[in-house]
Amino acid sequence: MAATAVLAAGALSLIFNGGVAKVSIEKVEYGGWPNCYRVSNEQIELIATTDIGPRIIRFGFVGGRNEFKEYADQMGKQGEDEWMIRGGHRLWHAPERKPRSYGLDNSPIHARVDGERLILTQPVEPETRIRKQIIVEIASDQPAVRVIHRLRNEGEWPIQLAAWCLTVMAQGGVCIIPFPRHDDPKGLLPNRAVALWPYTDTTDPRVYIGRQYVMLRQDPNAAGPCKLGVARVTEQWMAYLRDDVLFVKRFDWLPGAEYPDYGSCVETYTNPDMLEVETVGPLEVLDTGDELEHVERWYLLRVPEQVRTEEDVDRVVRPLVESQTR
Repeated sequence: MAATAVLAAGALSLIFNGGVAKVSIEKVEYGGWPNCYRVSNEQIELIATTDIGPRIIRFGFVGGRNEFKEYADQMGKQGEDEWMIRGGHRLWHAPERKPRSYGLDNSPIHARVDGERLILTQPVEPETRIRKQIIVEIASDQPAVRVIHRLRNEGEWPIQLAAWCLTVMAQGGVCIIPFPRHDDPKGLLPNRAVALWPYTDTTDPRVYIGRQYVMLRQDPNAAGPCKLGVARVTEQWMAYLRDDVLFVKRFDWLPGAEYPDYGSCVETYTNPDMLEVETVGPLEVLDTGDELEHVERWYLLRVPEQVRTEEDVDRVVRPLVESQTR
């Protein structure tokens, strides 16, 4: 597909589809970072940082609010000697350990535009000898993004890990995770499992474990953190609903694969500041030079009516999710 280079607000922009502004990748300033990239179509946009990262700091409708959380006191900064949450979307490796999972991402990364793809590559983590890479591919005519996550072992010995993709959402919404539909008519065997962290209180009003869905609500007035993991998410999606905007993650769940955290392939964590929507890939052993890949497919959708109950989710949210197949 042909690309036409134009200047937009002083930054190089790539416009595809014969000059029709459907997919655009342009270099911009955002949040105090001078070297960011905006990837957009006529419906949605995302912004990735390169002064730090790899991190996608913004995702929303064109001209609309950021659906991701931003920590205002950390925006535009770099070079800190401790890990900073900042907000947005990041790539870690599981299971969680300190200091391994908290490798610093406060320094510049390499960005490359390859056709309609933005490729973000972090230097090798000195603590783990893992190289992180995020590749962004936006659809030309849908509110959809394909986000490819890669971890490569640049060390001298094998290591077992899993891709762990964490998206920090803005306050005031609810995370929705579907249980598997009944696959045993007699119901003789269990088909669902929920993992609980030591600080998780199942009587917390933010937690809802129903017949068909697990939900975790973000509450700015809550006292502390809460986290849940869910295994066997055979529906292969999770979502975050805030007001009338639904952020959906689709992913591949592999039957028979080993997942961290009691088999959790999705996890969600919240505190008074934000809520994280997380997918986790299977555990793999990477020898020197080996690489694993985990793909998320993002959608941003308008919800036509209020969703309050599990029945509302089944009636309103599920059909919206199932209509997105890219």
